[in-house]
Amino acid sequence: MSTPSSENPASPPLRTRASAPEMLSRNLALVGLIALFLLCLAWELWLAPTGRGTLGVKALPLLIPIVGLWRYRLYTFRWLSLMIWLYVAEGAVRATSDRGPSVPLAWAELALSGLIFTACALHVRQRLAAAKQA
Repeated sequence: MSTPSSENPASPPLRTRASAPEMLSRNLALVGLIALFLLCLAWELWLAPTGRGTLGVKALPLLIPIVGLWRYRLYTFRWLSLMIWLYVAEGAVRATSDRGPSVPLAWAELALSGLIFTACALHVRQRLAAAKQA
């Protein structure tokens, strides 16, 4: 079986290894995403549930990008950096309007969302710069 670079000599060779900064930004985004998922679940089901805990459903969309981040899919990093703003908005609203144990949980959600956005944005910039150099 031939590789795409052998079929077309003008196409650049495929990269097989990610650089250390790319791996770091991917790992930060992945760990932050898993931590945000666990925080959202724990918040709505055990720590400070609202109603019957039905808001725990808000954590389910965070499961979708985990596989894409694990496989270094650039498209996943791009759309996750946009989707995470929903969690930033929710954290900002609840940090300023709720009372009790929800306030520190909302600040933690804001911090994790900021970490995920920063890691995704850095990863996209690094990947595009590496593609431009290749």
